[in-house]
Amino acid sequence: MTGPDVSAVRVTQSSPAGDTDVTQHSVGELVKEVAQDLTKLFNQELELAKLEVKVEAKKAGKTAGAFGGAGVAGYFAVLFASLTLMFALATLFNSFVWAALVVTVLWAIVGAVLFSRAKKTAAQINPKPEMTVQTLKEDAQWAKTRSS
Repeated sequence: MTGPDVSAVRVTQSSPAGDTDVTQHSVGELVKEVAQDLTKLFNQELELAKLEVKVEAKKAGKTAGAFGGAGVAGYFAVLFASLTLMFALATLFNSFVWAALVVTVLWAIVGAVLFSRAKKTAAQINPKPEMTVQTLKEDAQWAKTRSS
């Protein structure tokens, strides 16, 4: 005794006008379509991941550029302001050593504050593609419900 012929599956689609168009697709064709759809979905997820990583990398680059620019511009201002302060304190203390030490300690404090702020900004950069992870979870859930 043989079972029914499942080499072809009848798919019925309704057109907008309401007529029924009956076509036959083999199991192989349906599997091929599913494989193509999965490949397309995977490629779209990959593009989304690339886009998210690119956006985060751009933010990281801008942050690094801001740190660098602030460092270079500030370096010269700090250098000359420090020299001015050191000479002013040297006349007050009658000692260049103590004047230089006071200026050094002041700039060490400023450097620590700037480093702390930069560290907080760097901590906000997210290398994980959140949207891609979310859509992959949704796709997995969708695939589970479709196969049940």
